[in-house]
Amino acid sequence: MKIVHLVPSMESGGVEQVVLELGRGFSAQGVENIVISGGGRMVEQLEKEGSRHILMPIGKKSLSTFFRVGALRALLQAIRPDILHLHSRVPAWAGYLAWKKLPPEDRPGLVTSVHGFYSVNWYSAIMCRGERIIAVSNCIRDYILRHYPSTPEEHIRIIPNAISPELHHSGYSPSREWLTGWYMAYPELRDKFTLCLPGRITRLKGQLDMIPIIRDLLAQGIPARAVIVGEAKKGKEEYKNEILREIEQAGLAHAFTWTGHRKDLREILSACSVTLSLTQSPEAFGKSTLEALALGKPVAGYAHGGVKEQPDIFLPEGNIPVGDTAAMTALLARWHAQPPPVPRQLPSPYKMSDMIQAHLDVYREISPSP
Repeated sequence: MKIVHLVPSMESGGVEQVVLELGRGFSAQGVENIVISGGGRMVEQLEKEGSRHILMPIGKKSLSTFFRVGALRALLQAIRPDILHLHSRVPAWAGYLAWKKLPPEDRPGLVTSVHGFYSVNWYSAIMCRGERIIAVSNCIRDYILRHYPSTPEEHIRIIPNAISPELHHSGYSPSREWLTGWYMAYPELRDKFTLCLPGRITRLKGQLDMIPIIRDLLAQGIPARAVIVGEAKKGKEEYKNEILREIEQAGLAHAFTWTGHRKDLREILSACSVTLSLTQSPEAFGKSTLEALALGKPVAGYAHGGVKEQPDIFLPEGNIPVGDTAAMTALLARWHAQPPPVPRQLPSPYKMSDMIQAHLDVYREISPSP
């Protein structure tokens, strides 16, 4: 079987990570995996793990992308994939138009993945045009059926993002060398109650809500420290500056650690006391919270979107009403006194092997190639 994925780039982000993981899993099973994107820092790993990458800038929201539809159609005719898998809206439009221009007998099976709560309009509706539509959580399936009611329900398949239990398991702990380097870089975190908030520095991620949480925990004598793991996109630094001003005014600069972009999130999650999700709008899934839970670390998050579905299974008390920083503070104070038990086994369908096999099963529904 030969699969072609279309994504805007392979620079960073959850969608790109899923494409990278699919490539690794498919290649290990002898499936030919090809990614077409505008490139990025993840390409080297993608190719090292057995996939082929073709550079084509199909992710920009401009007319230039649609001028490449003809070239994309010719590329698909040359590759002759069994499946064309569309993962993002701009590449999906280009890919769909190229696919429609192929002779019907030459068209590969068409799969789309809905990775997020997109704005509801004709532009986003392209993600429901697949012969099969993959929803990354139950709430995304509900979103599709609510906002795009013409979508055949029988075409939707729920395949959660997943993690490797070999890499993320409750027995894992960072190496002594890593821990030494971590505390050399951030000595203020040693022997503290560390609250990790991973994700890009954007208003939607809720970093501002860390301020009252940290303030109130400190007022109770709890040595809380915020660990903000992520970066602000170029040109989007003003929100981070706003957070820094608020932290300074609250007198909490000593209680916030900013790591920027890191490639060792597994080690950071394992080293921190609790992982938080403070998203102001529901997220489709929430990969880092699942990773933390699999590592045996407690997770507390605002109870909406795909993140809510994880504590429902692993740790129900970790679900907090959206925006209720007082309830979050009270929960964390209890967890500081007595850490909660977290299940030691990662259940299906959250294992990486589950995700890989589920995708292959969907592909074979519409393209029965061996």
